[in-house]
Amino acid sequence: MSLRITLDFTEKDLERFRNLAKAAMESTRELDAEKIIEGARSLLDEVNEKVDSDYIRGRLNQINILISMLEDEGWGMQEVGRGRVLAALAYFNNPDDLIPDDVPGLGYLDDAIMIELLCRELKPEMDAYEDFVSYRASEAKRRGMDPDELNRGDFLKAREHALLARMRRRRRGGGGGGGRRSPFSLF
Repeated sequence: MSLRITLDFTEKDLERFRNLAKAAMESTRELDAEKIIEGARSLLDEVNEKVDSDYIRGRLNQINILISMLEDEGWGMQEVGRGRVLAALAYFNNPDDLIPDDVPGLGYLDDAIMIELLCRELKPEMDAYEDFVSYRASEAKRRGMDPDELNRGDFLKAREHALLARMRRRRRGGGGGGGRRSPFSLF
C-alpha cells in the first residue's frame, strides 16, 4: 500500500526555499564545479547508505541526471545552462539546510523537496538532455557505432531534418494541412 500526501506551499514557503537556495549558492560561489559535483555525490552516497525512504531516494536520485548533464562531453552543456545546474547542486553542499541531515527519518526531506523544486525549474534542460541520451543510444545502435561518437550537434541536425521533413509532408497534404491548397498560396 502506498500513501499520497500533497504539500501546498504558499508563496512565503517557496520564498523560504528560494532564500535557502540563494544562500547555498552564495556560500559555494568560490567552489569549482568539481567540488560542487563531489558534494552532491557525497549526499547521494549518504542517502543510499542511511535512508530507507523510497520517496527521498527517488527525488534525490534526480541529482544523478544533473551530474550527468554536466559531465557528458557529448551533450556539451552551454555556460548558462551549466551555471543553472551548478547553482542547483550547490544547495546540496550546504550543511546548514532547513532540516539537519542527521535528524532520523526527516533529515533529508528538505533536500528531497528542494530537488523537486529545482528540477521543476530545470525541467526544460533535463527533458532536452533525456531526449539527447535516447537519440544517442538509438542512433548509435542503428549505425553500429559507439554512442560516445555522437554529440549534441548530431542530435540537433537530426531534429532539424525531422522538422523539415514534417514541414514538407504538411505542405504536400500529408498531415495537418488538410491536403487543400491555400487560396493565398503563391507556390
